[in-house]
Amino acid sequence: MTLELVGISVLWLFLFGYVIIGSIDFGAGFFSTYSDWSGKKHIIHKVIQRYLSPVWEVTNVFLVFFFVGIVGFFPKTAYYYGTALLVPASISIMLLAIRGSYYAFGTYGAKDNKLYTFLYGVTGILIPASFTTVLTISEGGFIEVTDQSVRLLYSKLFASPYSWSVVLLAIVSVLFISASFLTYYAHAAGDEKATALLRIYTLLWSLPSILAAFVVLFTLKQHNSMHFARMLDIAWVFVLSVLCFAAAVYLFYKKKRYGTAFGLVTLQYGFAFFGYGFSHYPYLLYPYLTIYDGFTNQTMAIALIVAFIAGLCLLLPSLYLLLRLFLFDKKYVQGQR
Repeated sequence: MTLELVGISVLWLFLFGYVIIGSIDFGAGFFSTYSDWSGKKHIIHKVIQRYLSPVWEVTNVFLVFFFVGIVGFFPKTAYYYGTALLVPASISIMLLAIRGSYYAFGTYGAKDNKLYTFLYGVTGILIPASFTTVLTISEGGFIEVTDQSVRLLYSKLFASPYSWSVVLLAIVSVLFISASFLTYYAHAAGDEKATALLRIYTLLWSLPSILAAFVVLFTLKQHNSMHFARMLDIAWVFVLSVLCFAAAVYLFYKKKRYGTAFGLVTLQYGFAFFGYGFSHYPYLLYPYLTIYDGFTNQTMAIALIVAFIAGLCLLLPSLYLLLRLFLFDKKYVQGQR
């Protein structure tokens, strides 16, 4: 295995961690806001707050690792993506800042502020949608490269069915992942009313999530037939993803083994995410950039790999302690402390 492949694999692992943990966070914001609007805040708000209180500060660690690593391992990505994504990235940073203000003022300052709650819910949808721009333009056709500049073709981006299908998939996936975890968490807390409501949310968003995935595949075939053909070569990975989805939905429908069901949801997205990444290899940006173009020097690459693996070895035990001491501590999860 080459250094380039090791580097991108480590980064993809960090990105997947952010996809799962970030999705739970973003979806929780939407459900919190929706429950406030629908008069059901008293049912699920406490469960959501018990999850968010110890976790929200570490969610973006995975994202920071990924962006630092992608520029460190593949410096040319800064030229192509940095220039093209100046406006979309700025919007994403603004949305993250707004979301952070909710935690600062809504949680620790003014309680039950309608404006903070609204912004919290809206950003939970808009941030994943804005992040999908990176994956969308990586398929090619949305960037114009000249000797002097790199320009994002906004007209093509907004007119592309593939672009909007990825946005749709990101939104419904966030809601499905978050609802499935929160159902498990509410069940662990012994909160039957919250569990019942969140289970309904999980089942409601399950079908849109799998349908959106098939829409993405259909539009990808039209947009980038080369990538689609490579996905067909490893179709068994995506079949496993669908089987995990079906098993998870079955368990939620039957109201049993919610922890196993959420584990299956994680595997569902794990198979799909890593299958997508493998089929995208070796391109970072069709057709301009591969992982072998402009890779950092060997000494720097080894240092980065060691640093990232060490960071992962530190981060995972920290998350385990967070789960053990706070999230799934019997007294904490039941709101006794």
